[in-house]
Amino acid sequence: MKFLGNIIWLVFGGIFVSLGYFLASIPLIITIIGIPFGLQTVKLGVLALWPFGRKVVESGSAGGCLSIIMNIIWLVFGGLEICLSHLVLGIIFCITIICIPFGKQHFKLAGLALTPFGKLIY
Repeated sequence: MKFLGNIIWLVFGGIFVSLGYFLASIPLIITIIGIPFGLQTVKLGVLALWPFGRKVVESGSAGGCLSIIMNIIWLVFGGLEICLSHLVLGIIFCITIICIPFGKQHFKLAGLALTPFGKLIY
C-alpha cells in the first residue's frame, strides 16, 4: 500500500513539490551561510518525493542551542509560510474522504517544515 500511495503521490503533484524544494536548495547551498538551510530544504524535498511509510523523528542531539537558534531563523525567513502552505493543502485534501492519506502526508511535511533542524527522516 505504501508503494501505491507513493506512486499516486508522485503522479499527482509530489514530484513538483519535491522539485520545488530541490530547486530552492540550490541557491542556498551555493552560499556558505545558507548551506545548513539548503540541507534542510533537501531534507524536505526527499520527504516530499516519497512520503508514505516514512517517519519524522527527533534526533538524539536535538536539544542543542544551535538547533533552536537555526529553527527560529528558519521560521522567520520562510519556514512559517512553507508550513502554512502544507497545512492548507492538508486541510483541502482531508475534505474528501478518499484523499485523507494525502492530507496526512501534507501534515507530516508541515511539521517538518515548521522546525526541520534536529529532526531525522526514517
